[in-house]
Amino acid sequence: MKKKIALVTGGFTGESVISLKSAAVVEKTIDRDRYDVYKILVYPGDWYFESASGEKTPVDLNDFSVKIEDEKITFDGVFNILHGSPGEDGKLAGYFDMLGIPYTTCDQLTSAITMNKGYTKAIVADIPELNIAKSIQLFENSEQNRHRIESELKLPLFIKPNNGGSSIGMTKVKTWDELPEALEKAFAEDKQVLVEEFVSGREFSIGVFRGKGKITVLPATEIVSSKEFFDFEAKYTAGVTEEITPGRMNEEEVARVARIVEKVYEKLNCKGAVRIDYFLEHETGKFFFIEINTVPGQTETSLISQQVRAIGMDVKDFYTQLIEEMFE
Repeated sequence: MKKKIALVTGGFTGESVISLKSAAVVEKTIDRDRYDVYKILVYPGDWYFESASGEKTPVDLNDFSVKIEDEKITFDGVFNILHGSPGEDGKLAGYFDMLGIPYTTCDQLTSAITMNKGYTKAIVADIPELNIAKSIQLFENSEQNRHRIESELKLPLFIKPNNGGSSIGMTKVKTWDELPEALEKAFAEDKQVLVEEFVSGREFSIGVFRGKGKITVLPATEIVSSKEFFDFEAKYTAGVTEEITPGRMNEEEVARVARIVEKVYEKLNCKGAVRIDYFLEHETGKFFFIEINTVPGQTETSLISQQVRAIGMDVKDFYTQLIEEMFE
């Protein structure tokens, strides 16, 4: 008997467009000999199954089922590819936990914590060889907080929404005159904002996943952007960023990074595939943790897909490992 898998996509934020692109790739790549796949779209107040012909059937939220031609379909598991809320911040995970339905991504607590950049950094801060840029976490945009930033931190600074993804609402601040507008932009996206000192270094992003009972660290991708930082445009516009997989690191750096990111994965109790962004500081080569993404993109060109192919693994087999691991 083939397992019935709900491919959950859509979302409540601007990242829903990326979720749909990721879902389209997963849907056509997933092993159809092993799984029957049902694409479920989740929008505020509107959860539905979409058939190949575009017909919509509402989801029964009492048990996460759909009725197709008089047959009630329930799911053995969920392939979660919903970026942002509610797929990445723990809300969906909590719902599936209550229904006893397994899913491919991190549990409710890990998902909620890792959406908060400040809290995540506090948890991983004591991992050996891992460094964190000096930062302040803000809960309101006040004059008092602006003075605090100026007295405690050095320019240049990165101002970013604490819970957002895809670098939306993020600004690099080089002069104190730019600070008020940058804070306004970030607070427009989130109630919490992270202000951190700039680290001058080479930027990388690395995938880590659990499959067949063990943690695998994939080859890192080096991000060389023609823009000042890896913002929304740099992430999703062709030609703005050069992505080198595997990234240019020496043997010592490769081994050290693998050691650190595996510890991050374990310490945060991650499940499935995650992507960890980091800098290697120019002068020292030190590892600086940026953030973790617990529902990384799965588009054709996404970093995880590049990294999976770099170790000679078929992306279809990668998806099978993620699905089978959730049933363990």
